[in-house]
Amino acid sequence: MTSPESDSGPQDHQHAHAHSHGPAAPVSKHLRKVIAAVLIPFAAAVVVGLVVLWPGGAPAHERTGVGFDRQTQQGKVVNIDKVDCKDVNAAQAPATGDTTTPSGTATREVGLCEKATIEVTTGHDKGRTFVEIVQPDAPRQLHEGQGVVVAYAPDAPHDLQYSVTDVDREFPMALLAGIFALAVVVVGRMRGVMALIALAASFAVLTLFILPAILQGSNPLLVAVVGASAIMLLALYMCHGLSARTSVAVIGTLVSLVLIGLLGSLFIGWASLSGNTDDSTGLIHGLYPHIDMSGLLLAGVIIGSLGVLDDVTVTQTSAVWELHQADPTMGARKLYRAGIRIGRDHIASVVNTLVLAYAGAALPLLLLFSIAQSSVGTVANSELVAVEIVRTLIGSIGLVASVPVTTLLAALVVSADRTGLGAEAGASAPVRSGRGRRRRAKH
Repeated sequence: MTSPESDSGPQDHQHAHAHSHGPAAPVSKHLRKVIAAVLIPFAAAVVVGLVVLWPGGAPAHERTGVGFDRQTQQGKVVNIDKVDCKDVNAAQAPATGDTTTPSGTATREVGLCEKATIEVTTGHDKGRTFVEIVQPDAPRQLHEGQGVVVAYAPDAPHDLQYSVTDVDREFPMALLAGIFALAVVVVGRMRGVMALIALAASFAVLTLFILPAILQGSNPLLVAVVGASAIMLLALYMCHGLSARTSVAVIGTLVSLVLIGLLGSLFIGWASLSGNTDDSTGLIHGLYPHIDMSGLLLAGVIIGSLGVLDDVTVTQTSAVWELHQADPTMGARKLYRAGIRIGRDHIASVVNTLVLAYAGAALPLLLLFSIAQSSVGTVANSELVAVEIVRTLIGSIGLVASVPVTTLLAALVVSADRTGLGAEAGASAPVRSGRGRRRRAKH
């Protein structure tokens, strides 16, 4: 390790530390012990939590045939004919369009409807065909050769057992995912590959642990804390390496998650948010009444904030590390002040991003309130919007707090690392003496 550095000039030595994606300079053995003393018990607690709460799969239940709880198969549109809507039997009203007025009375569209013949391509009824009527004002129109998702109702009359519930989007979604993965690998190279592996690991924790554990009846908050901690450890160390710099980011993220959990628990209870606000949560509550829906809401706040927290804490830690390596004489106070100036810019952009992300997700709901000409106070007081407001504000508070916390931790760690500073000075000394000998030789 020392001989390559002694053969390079000062510019080469500085360049080795000039980019945040380069390897972090090793810290002293004492600091590594201190960091390990904090993180090893935490990681052990996460592993114990995973073992104790491991669900072993989602519990079985009898399908209701409602919403996402329907049996589905794949299908294909094999033929489409135009028919007069007045000649269509009302019993054949399609599932692909809304055929009711605001008052709830059924209507018959005037004009030409599409009579689509659908072939079931999977399941025990593979090859069976049925007819679907699509009205001219339906939001989703079908075309010949199109893949569709069909719902199967075994208890319905034979002619009404199958109906089109959605279109098949597997190919465009898979293609988009492939383009995303290719872009990440081309630009990020090995870091990009590790980021994709960490993403797969995060989804594995979510689908194999968090969701089944909540369905089994475990406390949603406890499950979210254990699951989010596991995701955090996997993602940060896989993407950024096992180093003191990454460990400081992990500790900063952990402190912020604790703050988000405490604030969420307080204000979700204080604001009397039930978490049962739409058809999906209503269906979940109906199928699994033992699930604490307000706890599920809090779990969603914690998991939703984790991704942005990782970005903030890693960026702040890297910034302080690079400031220290650019000027090893900077003390903790100067490092903190310089790092927090970078953090303020990060806060402004990240908070705005988080608010706009939630606003975009709730845009249809906000449009409904706008159509009803409701006041801002009325809109904000409704649980549908109040949930998003509380979620946004709690996540934003955690993000804002993560900047000074992580910056302070990083500044204290690198400024206390006197061994690392001495190592750098010792590594650069042979270079200076070598250049001095070359100058004397010229004279």
